[in-house]
Amino acid sequence: MTSNQFTFKKILKEDRPREKLKNLGKEYLSNSEILAIILGSGTKSKSVTELSNEIIHQVGGNLNSFSRLGLSDLVHFKGIGKAKATQLLACIELGKRIATYDAKNKLVKISSSADAFILLRPIFQELIHEEFWVIYLNRGSKVIKVERLSKGGVAGTTVDIKLIYRSAIHYIASSLIVAHNHPSGNLIPSHSDKEITKKIAEAGKNLDILLIDHLIIADNTYVSFVDEGWL
Repeated sequence: MTSNQFTFKKILKEDRPREKLKNLGKEYLSNSEILAIILGSGTKSKSVTELSNEIIHQVGGNLNSFSRLGLSDLVHFKGIGKAKATQLLACIELGKRIATYDAKNKLVKISSSADAFILLRPIFQELIHEEFWVIYLNRGSKVIKVERLSKGGVAGTTVDIKLIYRSAIHYIASSLIVAHNHPSGNLIPSHSDKEITKKIAEAGKNLDILLIDHLIIADNTYVSFVDEGWL
């Protein structure tokens, strides 16, 4: 095989995801093919397709796990320098912002726990620590504001009920949904989870601001206090 033939075959191999997008459409691309297009090129010993397959395989095909990779994780792969790593991190962040764009720029109606989860999933999916968030709603159950109340460690976070209702009054909210994540993956609420839910609900009654639900989110799924009959 001549060097020209080798180069030609390598170019064809690296261009396959681009050609697939061009001829079939972006929805037909696999995760590794999308990643290959973002990366653009591989190394002398490894095509961009092989490199992207290696990365996707490393995270078990789980995009949530991929979204949690940091700069130091990405540069560990041979063929990923700081420039490509920062490019990937920027793409991940852009995807997260696109997913939450509607809630931030227009009123989205929340009719079920599933609606709330869809809204919150992009926020929680890449977290390795615990955070507590609040969705503030108007009388039509449309989102006024999605706001982080507190950020903690792996084991938990603090919740200041006064801050929840100070913001609720500021946004003139009629109801709210609270949510926090369990980095451990365990969806079973702790005793403190149940206690703080009761306290938030009781405080809201005095202000005529209804606590609609409390979601615990973990590993791309959730449990709802209302759906389970805990609220």
